[in-house]
Amino acid sequence: MGTIDNINKLNKSDFLSLFGNVFEKTESVALETFKLKPFKDFNDIILKMINIYEKYEKNKIFEILNSHPELAVAKKLTTESKSEQASAKLNECSNEEYEEFRELNIKYRKKFNFPFIIAVKGKDKDEILNNFRQRISNDIKDEFLEAKTQVKKIATFRLNEIINNNYSQTLD
Repeated sequence: MGTIDNINKLNKSDFLSLFGNVFEKTESVALETFKLKPFKDFNDIILKMINIYEKYEKNKIFEILNSHPELAVAKKLTTESKSEQASAKLNECSNEEYEEFRELNIKYRKKFNFPFIIAVKGKDKDEILNNFRQRISNDIKDEFLEAKTQVKKIATFRLNEIINNNYSQTLD
């Protein structure tokens, strides 16, 4: 297993291959993070990535939000999203659950102009549906902040998985 030195030695292509989808379909975060090498430790990577994301203008955040798939109904998923949704059994919805997800996705996108985003890791379909039902009544300001927070959680989960699978250390 590798160390932080192995990450610091990665060329740009290999770094982007490893970290390019930590933020869904948004290599720019990884690219900007790559330019900040060397990293002190694994936590330094996530802190730098989150900091880059936090400093993005609102329109760039909207782009990132809109890079996320609709839950349970999207057909084209990144490997990470497919795995995350399967872990929450969103690929095993009953007809009724599928229809409710479909309707909620339509209403949510119409109201907020981005898809419903939740870090599904450790959650089940019922918890996700309940969260969806509650958050759809939020105002745009609160929901934008919540979606932004959920993206950070997803990114942290993904980064932990990359490090655990490749470097056998866990971030706090």
